[in-house]
Amino acid sequence: MSLTVSPELLAAAERGQVGEPEFLDCVRESLPYAYALVERLAGELPSAAGVFVDNQVPPPDERAQGELLRAMASTSIRGALERRFGVALAFQNCHRVAAFRPSAVDGPEHKRFVSVTGQLLNQQPGFVNC
Repeated sequence: MSLTVSPELLAAAERGQVGEPEFLDCVRESLPYAYALVERLAGELPSAAGVFVDNQVPPPDERAQGELLRAMASTSIRGALERRFGVALAFQNCHRVAAFRPSAVDGPEHKRFVSVTGQLLNQQPGFVNC
């Protein structure tokens, strides 16, 4: 399961009454490692020299790795995080998340990061099962 949803939030969702702030609270509580990582990257981006910042440190354990994979694999979670933090996220392997300035999407650095070449060059033997 991607998120731990309280009965109250589930009931609100069934009524169609869940806003993005409540959804993001659920994401932050359910996936604290992933949420904090995106928050950190978004905080570093304004002072970055380039158009993106990225994480190259593997998650500390399998739980954190699973959180990150679930957050990046879910369109709704990933999109909500992007809107909350004002970034465009890109993802490679089990831990390399990048936060791009939205204006850089489809620019040369972004295209390079999300390209098949970028994905292949970012592989290492230890990433086979991550």
